[in-house]
Order: sequence, then C-alpha cells, then structure tokens
Amino acid sequence: MMRKTEYALLALLVLAVLAAGSTMVSFARSQAASATNSEIYKQLDLFGEVLERVRADYVESPEDAKLIESAINGMLTALDPHSAYLNPKHFRDMQVQTRGEFGGLGIEVTMENGVVKVVAPIEDTPAARAGLLSGDLVTHLDKEQIHGLTLQQAVEKMRGPVNSPITLTVVRKGVEDPFEVKVVRDIIHINPVKYNVEGDDVGYVRLTTFNEQTTENLQKAVADLKKKLGPKLKGYIVDLRNNPGGLLDQAISVSDSFLDQGAIVLTRGRNLEETQRSNARQGDITGGEKIVVLINGGSASASEIVAGALQDHHRATVIGTRSFGKGSVQTIIPLGSNGALRLTTARYYTPSGRSIQAKGIDPEIVVEEELPEDIKKKEKVQGTRGESNLRGHLKGEVGEDKEEEQSGSSSYVPEDKEKDTQLQYALDILRGIKSVDTEVKKQKAEAKQKAEADQKAEAKAEAN
Repeated sequence: MMRKTEYALLALLVLAVLAAGSTMVSFARSQAASATNSEIYKQLDLFGEVLERVRADYVESPEDAKLIESAINGMLTALDPHSAYLNPKHFRDMQVQTRGEFGGLGIEVTMENGVVKVVAPIEDTPAARAGLLSGDLVTHLDKEQIHGLTLQQAVEKMRGPVNSPITLTVVRKGVEDPFEVKVVRDIIHINPVKYNVEGDDVGYVRLTTFNEQTTENLQKAVADLKKKLGPKLKGYIVDLRNNPGGLLDQAISVSDSFLDQGAIVLTRGRNLEETQRSNARQGDITGGEKIVVLINGGSASASEIVAGALQDHHRATVIGTRSFGKGSVQTIIPLGSNGALRLTTARYYTPSGRSIQAKGIDPEIVVEEELPEDIKKKEKVQGTRGESNLRGHLKGEVGEDKEEEQSGSSSYVPEDKEKDTQLQYALDILRGIKSVDTEVKKQKAEAKQKAEADQKAEAKAEAN
C-alpha cells in the first residue's frame, strides 16, 4: 500500500514537471511570436511613415495604387527572380497564356524598325483568311500609328473580343502603296506542339511551351506520326530547346506519356509534410520506341522536369547543351479582384533526387551549335544566361557547395535544319549511324584528356 502511494506521488510530480515544462515552452513560443510580431509592426510603421512622406512631399503627386503595387513587387522580387505580384491585367494575360486560346487575329509577329512585322499567319485564322502574308509590315492599327509602341502593346491592341473588327494598314514588298486590311477577331488557339516527319523514318516533335493543351496535342502528334511512318519508324525526337516552361501538371503528364512507371518529379516546400511525389502510370504513347530529347540554354523549368525524368529513367538520350537551371516551383495565389500572387513555394527534384536549381540538366552527349559571328561576339561579351546568372536567384540547399552552380549555355538554334548540328546528331543516333555508348565514352575520354592538360598547365604556371 505504501509503495502504491509513493508511485502515485511520483506520477503526480512527473505530471507537474511536464505541465510546467509545457507551460514554459508555450510561454517561450508565445514570447518569441510576440517579439516577431512586434518587430513586424515596427517595420510596417516605418513603411507607413515613408508612404505618407512620399505622398505629401514628392515633387509631383504620385498615384497611390502605383506606389503600393511597386512596394509589393519590391518585396517579392527581393525573394527571388520568379516571385511577383500580378495586377488584374497581368493575371488575365497569364491565364490567356496558360489556357492557350484568346480573341485575336492569328499571326506570329515581331517588331522591326518600329513597326510590326508578320512572321507568319497561323493556318485557318482571321489573318490567314484576310490574306496577310509572311513579311508584311503593319504600320497602323485602326489608323493609329504603331511607331512608339512596344511589341507587347501592339499585340494587346490586336487582341480583343471575338467578332470585333480591326483595320490594319499594311506595307508589302512589291506593292507600291500601303493598303488597309479589315480583320474580324476570332478565338485563336496557340498550338504548343509542332511536328513533322524527318526523312521517312523519324518523328520530330517540338514543344514550344507547357500550356493546358500541350499533353493532348502531343498525344495527337505522336499518333499521327505513328500512322504516317508505320513500320519505317525508327524513333522520336522531342525538341525542348528554347522552351521556357509553363504548367507543372503538364510537365508531369508529358513525362508520363513516355513512361510506364516510376517517379516523375519530387517537390519539396519549406516543411517536410509539403513534400509531394508524382508517379507515372502504365502506358507509353510511343510503344517503347527510341527517344532523343534536345535541350539547350533556353530549356527551363517544365522542360527540365521532362528532360530530367526521361534521363533518370534511361527512357531517352538527352543531347545538346546544359539547360537553364530553374529548379523551383511557383504557385499562383489569386487575390480576388486584386490580381494574383506568383510565389515560389517549392524546389523540385528529378526522380533520382537531383536538384537542378542554378545547375541545370547536363545532356549525356554534349553537342554545340556552330554560332554565327554576330552571336559569337555577343556571347563572348555578355556570356550565356542561366538561373545562376539571375540576381537574387534561389541558392543551393544547406550543405551544398555553392561552387557547384553552373552558368547556362547558348540558346541559338539555326533556322535551316540542315545546319542544325544538334538535330542532325539526334537523327544519326536514331538511325544507328552513331552509337550512344561510343559517343558517351568518346566524350568522357576527351573530357579526361582536357582535365589532365589543364592540370599540367596549372602546375607549369605555378612552377614558373
């Protein structure tokens, strides 16, 4: 009986100590949170004071909305280059881009000498039906000069409600005087997948972006190529060069289209419970045919997810040059009528656990394009652009060596396919003219020789 009483007293004492400890921890957390909140309120007071000073004393009366929007953007861009505030207009533009359809004319354009130049009218669109041709120069929109507008501003003016008309003033080579073309806007679908047959034995598929239509159009393209080539088919080239990325779910479903099983991508947020893993489902749309993926310094984000997944599963041979190195995920957080927040919420990893943030995907076989002299001079002065070159980019994780960061590579792709070294190399691999194993061994031997030569040169320089 006495021993039972002692146990009871001991248990009460332990519970009391635990309760006290819990209270102390809770109190400490409360104090820490209170201190943090107090500091935030001080900073907000400072912001309010600066805002009032600017509103009261700036040389010209500023726009309040512009001041607040700039302050929000300043806060977000201080985090990393990919976080930003999207005002209502920019949010709508982003939604148009990811949906892949909008009210417009249906022309690919660029800016040349202050006017809009038609690169090409898109087939079966109002522009094509109105007779616009590649090379046409558009000088006026509804009789208003384009000169002085940016390309983006001119494009916005050409877009508009379906069935609304717009008059273009066109200058055409071989036609003496400018003439007017009336075009009625219609729904334009941006096809992110372009494809064709190379020779009579290889299917070529180019993905230009990852919008809501990418996977569906990819599957249609592969089915059509399979039908056209039949038993002659030797494989597919998936061209991701200069593809800046887009929707994460589309990168996952595109990768899944070529895989039967296994992880596609891992995403990890600030907390461990935010880790997510996407897996492939049974069903390879190519039926197991050989695949070569082309990448370069312009392949970023979603493109790198696809290239990394197919590379890690040895499903494709990756050829080209190092990709851009954007290994972070942005979440769009709508803010009601005030637009949206684009916030970096996670890093992503390839199936083998590689983070490519500020490093990029290295191809198995490095193939450089022959650069024209003007681009060669430009890259020599400015260098190549990659994630690691962006000011304020997200650094490698704790424990990673910052020196492992790699700059990007060239994003040049020749217009003439015959001069496209990377494409021709991919064709040789699929046709069996070149062997992947042989080429990989050859490049490793060359890299080893170069490293040894560099070491000898360094040793000689130190000796002198």
